[in-house]
Amino acid sequence: MANILYIGDGFSGSTAGQRADALKRLGHAVEIKDPYKAFERKLKSLMGALNFRTGYALLQSGMINWLKQVMTDLKAKPDIIWVDMGELMGPECLKVMKSANCPIVLYNVDDPTGPRDGNRFRALIKSIPLYDVIAVVRPETARECEALGGKNVMHVFRSYDEVMHRPFLSKDEIPEKFKSDVVFIGTWMRYERRDEFMLRLVEMGVPVSIWGDRWQKSPNFSRLESHWRGNALSGRDYVAAIQGSKICIGMLSKGNRDLHTTRSLEIPFAGGLFCGERTSEHTYLYKENEEAVFWSDAAECAKACLDLLKNNARREAITVAGMRKVRDLQLGNEDICKKILTRALAVKTSV
Repeated sequence: MANILYIGDGFSGSTAGQRADALKRLGHAVEIKDPYKAFERKLKSLMGALNFRTGYALLQSGMINWLKQVMTDLKAKPDIIWVDMGELMGPECLKVMKSANCPIVLYNVDDPTGPRDGNRFRALIKSIPLYDVIAVVRPETARECEALGGKNVMHVFRSYDEVMHRPFLSKDEIPEKFKSDVVFIGTWMRYERRDEFMLRLVEMGVPVSIWGDRWQKSPNFSRLESHWRGNALSGRDYVAAIQGSKICIGMLSKGNRDLHTTRSLEIPFAGGLFCGERTSEHTYLYKENEEAVFWSDAAECAKACLDLLKNNARREAITVAGMRKVRDLQLGNEDICKKILTRALAVKTSV
């Protein structure tokens, strides 16, 4: 097994932290160094907004010094360095890490080469040629990374976590407050029009419950407030809201060029019926109306939800088939991490 230096958000409840935990479950010795914690003050409030908009240019000298200290303080020489997200580190940071003389992996589930976030990923984009393996979740991102000089670029699907998202053994264990007919778990985002979509469902008679942050900022919140159940969910509460609902709506981020999201995998794994937008990746993953339900607009989504709520047997059959399919696809964190590590251990480090 390998000694892995993991550079990223190490909190077990975060999606990045779940990947670090998955690496440990695979039997690797994982040493976590969290730049988001080390530079927490500079990544919040007005300073955080400035760093975001300038591609973390003002953070680079501090990050270089931090990494030099990290490399000095290591408990064991790493066989692999795993960088999760990588937005905070420019080329000089990569050169510091290369002193370990081992493969450096970049794993990024965002859209670093896409247009939505302006200069946010400027430092990362300059660093792409220096990584030895790059794993991204969109085929177009993979092509764009290769065009930027990336080596060993892998397109992988997002993943659920085998431990964090495991379903409850019985629905009797789920607290009543997390039970619902139809649920959407997600953040309100400006320009994504999720509030308009939810409002349309409500107007068509869908008993939808909403969990997530920032919904109070929606201009339609007064009309949706009675359907809003609370802020963002995590851990077992997140699983409870999925498994405790008869139907779970999954929405994409258009700004991020999504064709599937982590919800697309977490919902069926956790025991929910996935009701998502019809895309090429969703229809690749699941058989429509057998393992998941798809829609192209709010009207089609509403009709699908109302029909399913009337048919318990069909709803249960789709839920069970979706649970089985997502496991057969082997898209857990451990599965994806194993695939990336296999590629990393097979490559020679770049100079």
